[in-house]
Amino acid sequence: MAAVPLPSEKGPNLLWRALQRTEVGMLLAIVVVLVLTATIDSQHNYWNNPKDSAVEIIRQTSMLGIFALGAGIVIIVGGIDLSTGSVIAFSGSVCATFMLLLAPDEMRFNKPVGLTTISLAIAGTLLTGFLIGTLHTWLITIVELPPFVATLATLVGLRSLARALVGHVNQGSSQIPIFDKQFRYLATSVWIPATVFLLLAFLTWLLMSRSVVGRHLYALGGNEAAAKLSGVRTDRLKWLAYCMGAVLSSIAGIFYAGAVGTASPETMGKGYELNAIAAAVVGGCSLKGGVGTIPGTVLGTLFLQIVIDGVAKIIKVTADIYEGLIVGGVVVVAVAFTQLRQAARQGKRFFPGWLGITAIVTLALLAGVLAMLFVEKTTGGGNKIGGIVAVAALVLLGTAWLLESRRDKRAGS
Repeated sequence: MAAVPLPSEKGPNLLWRALQRTEVGMLLAIVVVLVLTATIDSQHNYWNNPKDSAVEIIRQTSMLGIFALGAGIVIIVGGIDLSTGSVIAFSGSVCATFMLLLAPDEMRFNKPVGLTTISLAIAGTLLTGFLIGTLHTWLITIVELPPFVATLATLVGLRSLARALVGHVNQGSSQIPIFDKQFRYLATSVWIPATVFLLLAFLTWLLMSRSVVGRHLYALGGNEAAAKLSGVRTDRLKWLAYCMGAVLSSIAGIFYAGAVGTASPETMGKGYELNAIAAAVVGGCSLKGGVGTIPGTVLGTLFLQIVIDGVAKIIKVTADIYEGLIVGGVVVVAVAFTQLRQAARQGKRFFPGWLGITAIVTLALLAGVLAMLFVEKTTGGGNKIGGIVAVAALVLLGTAWLLESRRDKRAGS
């Protein structure tokens, strides 16, 4: 007799369970942002120039995604890497320095440096990333610094070292121009970054999902003490994770140096560590460790880049001013959404007492200010819209506070 499906496995429940998956939610969010951008953008770039828009999004997503994969792996093992942006800047500077040392005349007189020089420079840059990852592991496992402190030190130190290195090899200049067309084609083309990103994503997916090492990495992030008791060599796994993170950031540094056409350690990769963490967290990686997927990180990267691109399309002038605010907001919303789902199951209050009331007022004011600035930049009349949004947010959050209070009273009675 054929087995009858359980009620929980039928129609609407299956759909609800699918929607709860991070990857499906990210796909829906990507579609929503694309539609909103295409509608609000006064020039309707997505409709009028779909190819150019798609090429730019793919190229930027690929370069961001390369080092976001590394950030995702580090987060899964229960760590954090704040040095990603500085590693990108340092790696781009090291790559340009190798080319300048190996082909000084060609670099100074804007001539091709040759494939041999480019290959050696790339190999030296990847070795540099490997050494940085090993240094992080030594600081964390042997010196026993918290990952936050260890990578914060290299966040500050590597960028400063890159500036000193560039000034030393280029006669006091703060940057090294790169004119070689073959090297620049690595990043200015869309297919090379996209191919490298997809290949790296596939390989990391194989590692994390289809290997014993991957299972051990998840176990390390979930409970390091239990993993040690099970015989897992946790120090080696941390070395693998941090080396992968640093090497992937070095690869991104090579691409960014080629895209910009100069190694400028003062500005290159600045703030990109937040973008990497944001992409991983939005894609479902838990900052507590042990949770996350490579497909989720890939979709999180795509979502984040589409949001950034959408803001640039809508606001146009000075859109970069809002990029940090948007990335930070996306991280907070993603983490808060996960916490809210857990809180709902556990009966936890999110707005308790005076602290909750103060948070409600603050969030309502923040929503109003953001709405005012956004609308003023696009259509005008931002003050009125900002007031309406602030009041609406206050009512919505106040309702949540009342529902929590009533739930607690019923539980107490």
